[in-house]
Amino acid sequence: MTRTLALLEKDLADLRRNPSVFVPAVLTGFFTIVLPFFVAIVVPYFTGERLSESSDFQVALEMYRAQPGARALDPEGAVQAWIFQQFLILLVLAPIAGSMSVAAYSVIGEKQARTLEPLLATPITTFELLTAKVLASLAPAVVLTAVCFGVYVVGAALAARPGVYAVLLTARPLTVVFLLGPLAALAALQLAVCVSSRVNDPRSAQQLGVLVILPVAGLLVAQIVGSLVLTLPLVVCIALLLLGVNAGLMLIAIRLFDRESILTRWK
Repeated sequence: MTRTLALLEKDLADLRRNPSVFVPAVLTGFFTIVLPFFVAIVVPYFTGERLSESSDFQVALEMYRAQPGARALDPEGAVQAWIFQQFLILLVLAPIAGSMSVAAYSVIGEKQARTLEPLLATPITTFELLTAKVLASLAPAVVLTAVCFGVYVVGAALAARPGVYAVLLTARPLTVVFLLGPLAALAALQLAVCVSSRVNDPRSAQQLGVLVILPVAGLLVAQIVGSLVLTLPLVVCIALLLLGVNAGLMLIAIRLFDRESILTRWK
């Protein structure tokens, strides 16, 4: 644990000296926040048509008003709350983008800087090394998730109908953001670490994030078209599945992380 914490501290210090690796994650978080406000607030304001009066949202309004947390909202607020909750799954993309860029830099950046070889020559085990790399990538992603969600809730409190922001603080939205988000980010960064141990180009590692982003985007589309209701039990089931996936990815990463090959191939 001492070696892992020492390496974690060193990796976090390296990331603070290279803030540009967070640019993709920050941009993803920005557009993730802006999009639902554009749909729920900006478009109705300029068109002069209330969301609750639009035939496109009537089915969503009827479905959403059946939930206990929405019964205190007026029709317009209920539609806004439905939109904000549907797009909440997009906040998962921000930590994924963050973890992919940071994890790719964490391994490949050290290869290019020739600082990985001396580290591999120490008694640190592969599990300790990968654990430190994973945590160093995951910590900024979790912080970014919390910041994006805080801005999201504050924006809803300021711009949406009264009481809409409170719906975002119930169990299901919090579980999506603070359980599914980090677990999906963990899967993405472990994919990046697996690829980073075999390639010397960060872009090759980051492209593997599509394997995680596509299911997340699929959840969003399924919710919007009404073919899937992301209930709390379903969120917990997805989280348990991600836990198993992450455990398997760690085992694969340990097997792929060939220390001898890295010490000789990247010279």
